[in-house]
Amino acid sequence: MTVMDTTLSAADRDQSPTYDLVGVGFGPSNLALAIAIEEHNASCAPGDRIRAHFLEKQDRFRWHPGMLLDGATMQIAFPKDLVTFRNPASSFSFFSYLFDKGRLVDFVNHQTFFPTRHEFNDYLQWAAGRVDADVRYGTAVTGVRGLPAADGAVDEFEVETADGQVLRTRNLIVGAGLRERIPEWATPSARCFHNHQFLFRIDELPELRHQRFVVLGAGQSAAEVVQYLHRNYPKAEVHSVFSRYGYSPADDSPYANRIFDPGAVDELHGADSTERERILTLHKSTNYSVVDIELINELYTTEYQELVRGQRRLFMRRASEIDGVVETEEGIEVSVRSSLDGLTDSLMCDALVLATGFTPTPLSNLIGDLAPEGGVATEVDRDYRLVTPENVRGGIYLQGGTEKTHGLTSSLLSNVAVRAGEILNSVLDNRPDHGDLDRVEASAGTETSALETPMNEFATSEAR
Repeated sequence: MTVMDTTLSAADRDQSPTYDLVGVGFGPSNLALAIAIEEHNASCAPGDRIRAHFLEKQDRFRWHPGMLLDGATMQIAFPKDLVTFRNPASSFSFFSYLFDKGRLVDFVNHQTFFPTRHEFNDYLQWAAGRVDADVRYGTAVTGVRGLPAADGAVDEFEVETADGQVLRTRNLIVGAGLRERIPEWATPSARCFHNHQFLFRIDELPELRHQRFVVLGAGQSAAEVVQYLHRNYPKAEVHSVFSRYGYSPADDSPYANRIFDPGAVDELHGADSTERERILTLHKSTNYSVVDIELINELYTTEYQELVRGQRRLFMRRASEIDGVVETEEGIEVSVRSSLDGLTDSLMCDALVLATGFTPTPLSNLIGDLAPEGGVATEVDRDYRLVTPENVRGGIYLQGGTEKTHGLTSSLLSNVAVRAGEILNSVLDNRPDHGDLDRVEASAGTETSALETPMNEFATSEAR
């Protein structure tokens, strides 16, 4: 593991408390885990309580604030909240949130399973404000190293923060989330930015001299940004650039949606790697580079009405790619090349929005030598515990970055409730001298295993 200098002396380390787990990041996934821990601690004997500490580099709980576009709805049904598929009786459910806010009847009358992103963000913040968790905001983790026991085995870890603090823990829960995928040719700037920062960057734009925007991408986020720009800048052209011939609809049909069920995790993890990859490839249309059909129809209607009136502002640059970008003080020139005829258009724009998705945060910077080659988890046990060398007895659990082993729910909100219970159960099962502890209920009953249930983790597109 990464070896680092520490501000604690050996004597100080001996006296410092040892946590059962330390969570890196406090987005929806580790928030769900904190709730599961609170509910466990409330029902167990005092000596069986889990002692946990969470570290979050943001100054408060925030869930993709740059993408909270007005009117944008969730791509998951509200029962796939932080708790319901693990514990339907939990006081942290979305229904409990609505009741507490005095909107339960109004929401039911609304007759929808899909709240707006604004409302779901408010629910997450409400839960983060209620949970009895030891969370330190504004604290970045700079490194982790193992503490060898007398026999040379690593039973505990030391977690160092940017402010020089060192915490000891038996288990590390990595919820570091995703990072923006930026094309190699792009240099982020005030006029060229990822959609993850959209609302912040668009408000900070210099004078709009050209009244023209380009949005790169074919997924839900790209289409939402296109719609937002077209609605909110009525004098501006909006050019949507994507390599497909047209937007592809998301497959949210009931049978395909079973790929997000908690039971699907069991099946996929237990399957042959070749078969698992085949299944995941077949069902990428449930999440990647796809758009809700309602939004596709709205954009098509808008484009068609402009064709009728003869006043074009919305342009779909199908089967196209960006060939080059030149930024000046006056704006950003974007060269768009059609793959169909090879012709290139140069568009002088006010901004280029990169709706180009996300990649898992590499593990190597955090856990050093214990990280898999390339920083991507390729061997992860069913309980989300990273496979480590035999001399490492402490647990490193991954809240994300496990799509290749556990399926499409790895970086999505769909499974955060059940996954939190499974990770907590594993921590309890592997706790020294605590093998007989009652397990946390990971589901509400046998039928729940066939149901589905974390920006941290907004996911590549949105959050099934």
